[in-house]
Amino acid sequence: MEQHRNAIEAFEPITLSEMDGVKLQDRVDTKYVLPVADLPALFDAMCAHYRILEVGGVRGTAYRSLYFDTVDHKHYQDHHNQRTFRSKVRFREYVGSDLIYLEVKRKTGRGRTDKVRMRVDAIPTELNAEQKQFVNEAQGRDEVLVPSLWNHFERFTFVGKHTPERLTMDMDLRYTDPNGEGELSGIVVAELKQSRADRTSPFMELMRSMGHRPKGMSKYCIGMLILHRPVKYNAFKNVMRMLDRIRAA
Repeated sequence: MEQHRNAIEAFEPITLSEMDGVKLQDRVDTKYVLPVADLPALFDAMCAHYRILEVGGVRGTAYRSLYFDTVDHKHYQDHHNQRTFRSKVRFREYVGSDLIYLEVKRKTGRGRTDKVRMRVDAIPTELNAEQKQFVNEAQGRDEVLVPSLWNHFERFTFVGKHTPERLTMDMDLRYTDPNGEGELSGIVVAELKQSRADRTSPFMELMRSMGHRPKGMSKYCIGMLILHRPVKYNAFKNVMRMLDRIRAA
């Protein structure tokens, strides 16, 4: 991202407190996957429509997340099998701050995503009693969860100037587990978050003009494959081929 810092600086800033009205924890997500090479033209076109989150004078935040899953990878399998109702459990740290959350992200049907979270002091390797209860209540079931994988990335967050929407762009994705690591360089995962689907969104219009269509891509599920986990992956073959094409180009 260093080569795009000048373009990032051209955006008007927005603070965390100003973003409070656009949290969108219950929302419709639309995801796009694009090459880093598209960012200069995209940022130029976005400036008129979006402000960028700035915290302590810094634009862009490093994230690291530890995902939890069952021993037989039920959360991964539910996504692979396209279950309408599914969830993911993770701890997420905003690197460089003291903000760490336990999050349960749920697909609730009809294309909606709901996320609940609680603040924690550190990322553990085992859920304590309070955390287990929080996760069980959020999911509506009792599961034994264990650490699955880490992911690391840099995120830029944008907020619509005239539309109630948020946009995140994740890049420099890297995955690690006790057996190794893998990365997704050259890839940008953009996610538009709206209270309801609105195809007149400036970002959606920009994506159409650049020839990009919405593409589903779970960072967690792709991480499982990047780290060569012994799981079924037929449902993700097209996504993996798409990522390979983007990186090759």
